Amino acid sequence: MPLAKQYRCLHSGACPCAAGRGHLTEEVIFLVFQHANWNPKMIASLSQACKWFDDLAKRVLWKEFCRTRVPKMMLDLQSNGSHNVDGNWRALGKLLIYCSGCSQDGLFNRIDIPGHFAHKTRFSRTSGRSFLLPQCKTDVLYVSDPCEHMDQGEEGDVGFFRGVFKSFSISKVKKMLIKKGATLHPTEECPYCKARLWSMSQAKMIPPNVNCRLGAYEDCIEYYVCLNGHMLGICTLLPLSDSEEPSEFE
Repeated sequence: MPLAKQYRCLHSGACPCAAGRGHLTEEVIFLVFQHANWNPKMIASLSQACKWFDDLAKRVLWKEFCRTRVPKMMLDLQSNGSHNVDGNWRALGKLLIYCSGCSQDGLFNRIDIPGHFAHKTRFSRTSGRSFLLPQCKTDVLYVSDPCEHMDQGEEGDVGFFRGVFKSFSISKVKKMLIKKGATLHPTEECPYCKARLWSMSQAKMIPPNVNCRLGAYEDCIEYYVCLNGHMLGICTLLPLSDSEEPSEFE
């Protein structure tokens, strides 16, 4: 059986694969990762090998991961004929599986909770409607269930949630933010795509009943939207009654 075709990485002379070993073709790598069911940790590890692998992961592997992990959501996000998403595929893949947490001196300026891998998270378009003002109800937003972090001292039970807009560049939410003259955060960036962020609380664009969807205190909700339409937020969760038990993410 002949060896798979190889070629050299031309992106960097310092790349380890420039020592004569070369690269397998994209087709072979695609089949390997398809067999591994687009394992995100494997994709992330491959991206660190060299610039060529990083480019392949951004362009192909993360896209296939997203399409496999949330197929219906991806069909909807691309239903306007787009072959891409705002930001990039790696950013969306990271958003699907990573809870960004927060630091005391960071975006939410509350407590120190490290970011972490979230194995199972449900994203809902129905939940997303609760985050839209009446003037923006035709926008499409997918939002996750809160990632719960219990017993955080004076903060109580804290929940982190994240989401993504469909075609944010032409959304009514973005137009309203611009019309209001909302200012971007001076220092912090989106943890998923490194774009700058708008504060929805500062812009007074948090709907009054969103706390019901999150199961949170009304005055303890804050979230941001970046220039690429990624959303991340924090809330203080209401305590469960004796008859309630936490439910697992679907």
